[in-house]
Amino acid sequence: MRWLERLPSSSSTRCRALFTNHADFSDVTPTQYEAAYSWLLENSLLEELDSRTSVSERVFRAAIETSGVAWLPDADVLVGGPDELPEDALRAAEALGLAESDAYEQIIAVWGKVDIQARAHIGNAGELALVKLITEATAARVEHVAAYSDGFGYDIAVHARQHPLHIEVKSTVRRGRATFYLSRHEYETMCRDRTWQLVTVQLDRSLDPVAVSSIAAEWIGAQIPHDRGAFGRWEACRLDVPPGQLIPGIPRLGPLLNAGAPTLLAPGHKLAEGGSTERHPHSHP
Repeated sequence: MRWLERLPSSSSTRCRALFTNHADFSDVTPTQYEAAYSWLLENSLLEELDSRTSVSERVFRAAIETSGVAWLPDADVLVGGPDELPEDALRAAEALGLAESDAYEQIIAVWGKVDIQARAHIGNAGELALVKLITEATAARVEHVAAYSDGFGYDIAVHARQHPLHIEVKSTVRRGRATFYLSRHEYETMCRDRTWQLVTVQLDRSLDPVAVSSIAAEWIGAQIPHDRGAFGRWEACRLDVPPGQLIPGIPRLGPLLNAGAPTLLAPGHKLAEGGSTERHPHSHP
């Protein structure tokens, strides 16, 4: 903070001399000042010295982004408000003179940035993994439509004369949590397209698929929010899917599966043969 407070009006040489020789700054050693300067440089904080954001907020946010704290990927669930800040975040905020409410806002901002990047990477990995699984398990032509357009309302098209399927893929590396975001466009595509199916792909840390599940359209429809006025419209919503709503495999692929299909898809094959999951309901509120 001392570096960032003084560098806009003074050179690094003058700041270094001040920190080394003035008694008011002797509570920190010259080695610590140099380590702090290197950290600021590595995290590009010295490139925005004239930022309107407060010094304490900039340092706090950079610390959260670079420290690799274990709770950050799940901050949307674990940190529900300023009164739920993790202990390490509370200590950092106190040291920086940052109010808990401001620290919470910075955490949510950092989580949003990290989550967008992670979701894009994990989402693409899940889609590619599922394309490969279905291609190996069926004789159908499998098209990864999301690779060239996000306007379809689904990610994968399985072209089969009798049993076509349009699959919206939601991927995750989180164990024990099936939380996904559904866009308005994806939902409306589900409502009008009888071949649409939401499929979740669980990946391990190496981004290899370890589980594939389907979610029924009627359950999704029951969770979707309503537009309450003429001038408001929801565009995306979060779905927290209970374990009991995850149907193993992709039952609607059952008639297309080859003998000895990958075990990740095979559970759905058995369900489809029973006929209980072939119907794609579309009576949504």
